[in-house]
Amino acid sequence: MTTHEFLLTAWDWNPFVLAACVITLLLYGLSCRWKFSGKSFFFLAGLVLCFLALDSPVSLLARGTLFSAHMLQHLLLVLIVPPLLLMGLPGSGAHGQIPGRLLPWGNNPLIAWFSGVGAMWIWHVPALCDAAASNGSVHVLQTFSLLFLGVLFWRPIVSARKEDRLSPLAGIPYLFTACVACSLLGIWISFAPVGVCPVYMNPVDQLGILPMIRNGWGLTPIADQQIGGLLMWVPACLIYLGAIMVLLGRYYRRPIKEMEIKNARKK
Repeated sequence: MTTHEFLLTAWDWNPFVLAACVITLLLYGLSCRWKFSGKSFFFLAGLVLCFLALDSPVSLLARGTLFSAHMLQHLLLVLIVPPLLLMGLPGSGAHGQIPGRLLPWGNNPLIAWFSGVGAMWIWHVPALCDAAASNGSVHVLQTFSLLFLGVLFWRPIVSARKEDRLSPLAGIPYLFTACVACSLLGIWISFAPVGVCPVYMNPVDQLGILPMIRNGWGLTPIADQQIGGLLMWVPACLIYLGAIMVLLGRYYRRPIKEMEIKNARKK
C-alpha cells in the first residue's frame, strides 16, 4: 500500500462520531438561532478538528500502530479542540457555565489545572496507554475523558463568560506551570527507552501497512516514540505560550479600555 492509497482509504467513517458531530452542530445552531457570528468560526473549527482526530487516518494509526499518531490525537483532544469549542460558545445565558453546572467543583482553577495536566500524564502510564490503544471500550473512555478534562482545563482561560475567567496575572502562571508539566512528560518520553507504551513496539498489522510505515516512512519504534515525545514537548508548549501571549495582550489592553470608558462618561 502506498501513502496516497492509505490516506484515501484509512478513514473510519464511524457512524457514532458522525452522528455526534452532526447533533452537536444542530444544537449549536439552535442555541444561537442559526445566526452565526465571528465566534462561530472557532466552534466550527473545533468540531472539524474533533472529527479529524476521531475519524481520519490519525485515529486508525493511533489505535495500536503509531505512538506519534496517538500523541497527535491526544494533543488535539486536550489542547486544541476544547479551547476552540469554548471560544465559540455564546457569552450570555447558561452556555458558558455547562461544566460548572454539571459538577459543583467545575469552577475551581486548581482542580481544572490538575484535570488538564492529569489528562496528559495519567493516560501515559504504560498499562493504561496499552489498554487504550488495544481495547475499543477503553479507547472510547479515553476519548471522552480527554475532551472533558480539556474543557475543564481551558474554561478558566477562555470561558464564554468573562466573569468565569481567571485574571491575566493568575492565568499566566496557570498556563506556564502546565507548560512545564507537559515539557517534563515530553522530555521523559523522548529520552526513555523504547516501550513507554509497549503495544506500539510490535503492532498487529491487520491492514498490511507496517511495511509502508517502517520502510517507506522510516518510522522505527524508537523514532516513533521520540516523535511522540517531541510533540508533547514542543508544539504543546507553543500552544500554552500562545495563550499566555493572548493573556498578556488582554492585561495591557485593560487600562486602555478603562480610560476610554472614563473619557466617554466625561463627555
